[in-house]
This record gives sequence, C-alpha cells and structure tokens, in this order.
Amino acid sequence: MGYSLLHALHISRQDMMNRLLDLDVVSNNLANVNTTAYKTSRSNFQELLSLQNRDGDMLKNTQVITRQGAITTSERSLDWAIEGEGFFQVELPDGTTGYTRDGQFQLDAERTLVTASGYRLIWDGEIPEDVIDVALLPDGTLQVLTTAGLQRDLGAIELATFANPSGLEARGTNTFVESDSSGAAQVGAPGSGSAGLVKAHAYEQSNVNIAEEMTGMISLQRAFQMSVRAFQQSDTMIGQAIHMRKG
Repeated sequence: MGYSLLHALHISRQDMMNRLLDLDVVSNNLANVNTTAYKTSRSNFQELLSLQNRDGDMLKNTQVITRQGAITTSERSLDWAIEGEGFFQVELPDGTTGYTRDGQFQLDAERTLVTASGYRLIWDGEIPEDVIDVALLPDGTLQVLTTAGLQRDLGAIELATFANPSGLEARGTNTFVESDSSGAAQVGAPGSGSAGLVKAHAYEQSNVNIAEEMTGMISLQRAFQMSVRAFQQSDTMIGQAIHMRKG
C-alpha cells in the first residue's frame, strides 16, 4: 500500500509541475497577442512508463504554430509582410542566421536595415544616403527613389522556407533558428518554390487566438486544482497509514 500511495503522490506532484509549465506557455502567448508576427506556441507532453505503471508525464518540448496572422496595412515604407510561407533572414549577435516574420524594419545609424531588436536583415544590397523613398515589389525587388528623382533597383530580399517550420527553435525577440526537426533552410526569391510573396506598407499581426488561449488557461487552472486535491488526499492517506502502523 505504501508504494501505491507514494506513487500517487509522485504522479500528482508531477502533474502540478506540468500544469505550471503549460500555464507559462499559455501566458506567454497571451502576453504577445499584440506582438508583430508573433507565432503561438503549444506544449507537447510525453507519457512516462516505469515497470508497466504510469508515472505521469513530462514536458517534452514546445511547438511553434506557424499559421499566418492577419495582414494589416501601414503607412511606413519599411513595413513588410509575408503572404504565405517563409521567413526573413537576420543576423543574430552570435553571428548565426535567425529567422523572423516580423517585417517592421528600420534604418540604423549606419543605414542598415534592422529589426526592432537591432538584428541586421540579410540581403544583397544597401540603402545609400541619397534615398528618399523605398518600395518593395512582391518578388522581393527593392526599388528606391533618390533625391535626384532617379528610381533604381538596389537588390532583392530573399525568404527562407523549411520542410517543417513548426520544428524551428525559438530564440526570443520573435526570432527562430533552424533545428534538426525543422530541416535546413531553403532560400529563394519570394514566389519561388513554396515561398510566399512580400507585401509593402503592411505587417503581419500575431496569430494568437485569444478565445483559445483563455479557454486553455481556465482548463489548466481546473486541472491544477484537481492535482492539488489529489496530492493533498494522498498525503493525508500516507499520514494515516503511518499513524496506524505506529499505533
């Protein structure tokens, strides 16, 4: 009887910890409901088996839900949205390549296109000082208008696609890196292969579904309360068993 009671105590404790970890994921989704191009995450759990008995489960990983968010128009010429699959490529502080759907770029002091976090956009051109307007075509071609009234192409923006984008590893600041699960990046012009097109004067909203996340939060709270009661009842029964044995 002692083993079964301790076993129940262990499972309820593990379940409480899992519910808290899952609640962290849901809370992070809700906190980023207004973050440009934020992608919802969900928890994946793995069941633990030992000696043919159920030992509860554990958080195996978090999975990125890459469905597209709503596209909103903007007055900024450096706000770009991706319609369809694909990610912008940016250079992370450690020199590795990161991937993001956040296309609200800006020019830094060196006239380099960077994200809100300061990550440099990887592309084959640069913005000269005499540029007064920027236009991005759906195929990724970047056209500019100079102070002399001349219009010219500066280069092209390429997109990266993945065989399994849900397997990308989150790096924070709305940026991902490739992993064994996602596969290697396939880089090409917008509209080629499985890559979508880019749209200027627009940005992608978060794909967080508030109703789903709130419903999930309420369910997690109820599940946590049930786990707490199971833990308390198991603890009480163990105490009674010890007391009876001493008596």
